[in-house]
Order: sequence, then structure tokens, then C-alpha cells
Amino acid sequence: MNESIMAQLSRIIEISLTIIFALVLIRIIKVLEDYFYHKYDLNKEDNLKERKIRTQLQFIRKFVVSLIILVTVSIILLSFESMRKIGTGLLTGVGIGGIIIGFAAQKSLGNLLAGFQIAFTQPIRIDDVLIVEGEWGRVEEITLTYVVVNIWDQRRLILPITYFIEKPFQNWTRVSAQLLGTVFLYLDYTIPIPPLRDELTRLLTDHPLWDKRVNVVQLTDNKANTVEVRFLMSARNSSQAFDLRCYVREEMIAFIRANYPDSLPKTRLEYKDSNYQGAEDAVLQKK
Repeated sequence: MNESIMAQLSRIIEISLTIIFALVLIRIIKVLEDYFYHKYDLNKEDNLKERKIRTQLQFIRKFVVSLIILVTVSIILLSFESMRKIGTGLLTGVGIGGIIIGFAAQKSLGNLLAGFQIAFTQPIRIDDVLIVEGEWGRVEEITLTYVVVNIWDQRRLILPITYFIEKPFQNWTRVSAQLLGTVFLYLDYTIPIPPLRDELTRLLTDHPLWDKRVNVVQLTDNKANTVEVRFLMSARNSSQAFDLRCYVREEMIAFIRANYPDSLPKTRLEYKDSNYQGAEDAVLQKK
């Protein structure tokens, strides 16, 4: 009786030590992750290196933690004699079992391999700015099976991780956080372009969001009734570029309305008086 109780207590202690050891390993991994998160801060303006490292760290941490949990559960189950017998019996059918498991886990394995590919080839990274499914947002989280995109209006778009391997999407911060912003205005043919260039330079020079790289005004197209004027400017990241575009659009419209109101888009109509036209025809007939 005592020997049976001692054997049970010994098994409980072994299982407890296994679980504690696994928890300690997981906490160590979490502490290391927090250390690197503190060292590589995403709040910098040019955070390309930080986004690369965080994406890899997040995926590696989740994969290693999952592996530790799987190994711990396996060790605990194999400590029971009945589970060992089941395991021995399963080995005889490992060929057929492997094929069945392979088909059953095909989707999960595909997600896992896609996760590895994203973590190390990095078509997307944590905090990348994406246009995906017609939505603008930032990559908030990358898990082993799905990606969370934080959309501009604070909705979350959840996509399977294989989406970013199989389908096209826009990544605005793939190489750098810096971005060009464009504003298009459609104006009358009478608009003078040089004053618009001077006004854009004045607006950008006085604005803190402009990073002093690009400042261009171009007449890029002409329609039947209007011309297309493009204002091109640069900013440190996509959020600042959006705010800068809104500011330039607002100020340029106010400038044109105040200084060149006749150059705003207008519809032209040609009117001819019928009496005048009849008199003109009579003169021509006399000649």
C-alpha cells in the first residue's frame, strides 16, 4: 500500500516538475521577447528594422511555445503505462496513420509553412501599412494561422495567413515608412501653374509633417472642360502623408478661390440670338 502511494506521489511530482519546467521556459521566452520589444521600439519614425525583428520574434515565440506545450503534454501522457501501450500499438499502423493525419492536417501544415515563409521572407511585417480587400490598415498581429489587420476606423480584418502568400495586396511600407502623397485638382484651362508651385512651396515649408524630400506641381492631364493638376509631396509615414494631403487640398482650394476664382471648373454654354442670326444671314445673301 505504501509503495503504491509512493509511486503515485512520485508520478504526481514528476508531472508537476514537468509542467513547472515548461512554464519556466515559456516565461523566459516571454521575458526575452519583452527585452527585444523594448530594445526595438516601433514608435520611431523610420522603424523598418524594428518591424522586421518584431515579426520574426512574434512568430518564433508562438511556434516555440506551441512546441514546448506539445512536448510537455507528450511527456506527461507517456508517463502512464496505458498510454505507452497505446503508443506501441499505434506504431504498427504508423504508415496508414501518417497518410490519414497528413490529409487531415494539410490545411494546418499549409498555414504553418506560410507562417514560416512570412516570418523570414517578410512580405508583411508587424505595423506595416496595407491595402487589403479594399481596406486601409496596419498589421496588428501575425499568428501561426491568421493575420489581424487594424483598419483605420478601428475595425479588425482577420485573414488566413495563406492569404498573403496566394493573393495580391498593397504594402505601403515594404521598403520604408516614407511615402509620397498626391492631391489632384481639376481646374479651368485659364489656371496659371507657376503661382500654384509657389503656394505649395509656402504651404509645405511652414508645415511640420513635410519631410523636405518632394515638392512638385505638374499638369498631368487635360479633359474636355478641365485640366488635371497634381500636387506631389512627401512625408515620414503614411499617416502623416494622409494628413498632409488633406491640409494641402484644403489650402490650395482656398488659395484658388481667393486669387483665381475664374479658374475654378465651369461649364461653358454658347448662346446665339435668333434675330441676330437672321440678320446675319440676310447680309450674307445680299453679298
